[in-house]
Amino acid sequence: MKIEVDDLSHPAIHALLNEHLQSMYELSPPESVHALDIEKLRKPEITFWSIWKGPLLLGCGALKEMDKKHGEVKSMRTPNALRRQGAGRAILAHIIHVARSRAYEQLSLETGSMEAFAPAQRLYESFGFTYCGPFGEYVEDPNSVFMTMRL
Repeated sequence: MKIEVDDLSHPAIHALLNEHLQSMYELSPPESVHALDIEKLRKPEITFWSIWKGPLLLGCGALKEMDKKHGEVKSMRTPNALRRQGAGRAILAHIIHVARSRAYEQLSLETGSMEAFAPAQRLYESFGFTYCGPFGEYVEDPNSVFMTMRL
């Protein structure tokens, strides 16, 4: 597997992010969807990575700088057809490594509260994320779960 900073121009990335957004809107009410579209992922405070096995896109993830000491995990996704191959674990480990190299003290994320998000929550827990309240501009929402880890 190869992880690379991605410029969001590859058609496979567009398809994966469209799958991600469609899935989020199927699982959550619109006001509770915090997934970013391609234009929002191109903001300077966000670094976006893709993970590949040869020509096959296995997943993606992003790191948003909240401030000089706090980062947020965004856009974690593996294609539905390619789950359980370790790509999510690899990209999350990479994001945590980069957050540490930037001297962030905290890394946080928002994910869904529904059963469909349980595997993601277990992945985050396995890396040491713990449950917390809303952070940044988020507000309390029964459809959201907030997690954080000290670096």
